[in-house]
Amino acid sequence: MENTLDNYLENHYIYRSNWLRAAVLGANDGILSTASLAIGVAVASDSREAIVLATLAGLVAGALSMAAGEYVSVSSQTDVETADIEREKIELGEMPELELHKLAEIYEKRGLKKETAMLVAKELTAHNALEAHIRDELGINEVNQAKPFQAAWASGVSFSTGGLLPLLVTLLMPIQYMEYYLYIFAIFFLIILGVLSAKIGGSKIGKAVFRITFWGTMAMGLTALVGYLFGVSLS
Repeated sequence: MENTLDNYLENHYIYRSNWLRAAVLGANDGILSTASLAIGVAVASDSREAIVLATLAGLVAGALSMAAGEYVSVSSQTDVETADIEREKIELGEMPELELHKLAEIYEKRGLKKETAMLVAKELTAHNALEAHIRDELGINEVNQAKPFQAAWASGVSFSTGGLLPLLVTLLMPIQYMEYYLYIFAIFFLIILGVLSAKIGGSKIGKAVFRITFWGTMAMGLTALVGYLFGVSLS
């Protein structure tokens, strides 16, 4: 019965939120940054070798940077959580009665009657006081708890996957008008990413596709504008 309940809970989309956020961010950044870099080089050079080399270098550097950045940022969150948990342990040891009333107040604010809230607080404290306070006072649970390695892996792999797509374009498409091929395929890849993220996250496909392609188009458009202002255009 317990295993069945665990499997049921894990089917909820919220359990995917940590790694899905890092994966979508990584793939989106991989497509956009790698495609933008490739477009810039394609405008300035008609050498396929130069375009491919620059794109590959951007892909490797970007993947490592994304993974390292995600690990550091999520590790900082883990440090904060650990410090709060240690503080909670001390407070439970020094003033257990005050902590019990604090827990009861939390349940009372959620809608329980005062007597019921105190009864629930006592029973949960008897079962596992620290776990109850971590979950209900600090708001830390299995769903939102920071996982640095998971976030770093999801971000790095997804960036590499997203960045590999523009790299394939530089390898397979004709060198003439390469910048246009890169732009069109990048939008196409973003649409696919929007559909996949919506399917995995259980959200509306249209909304996800519009959001990711709109901001992706804006980002590449601004990149082209900057190039134009410095005397480089896509034409």
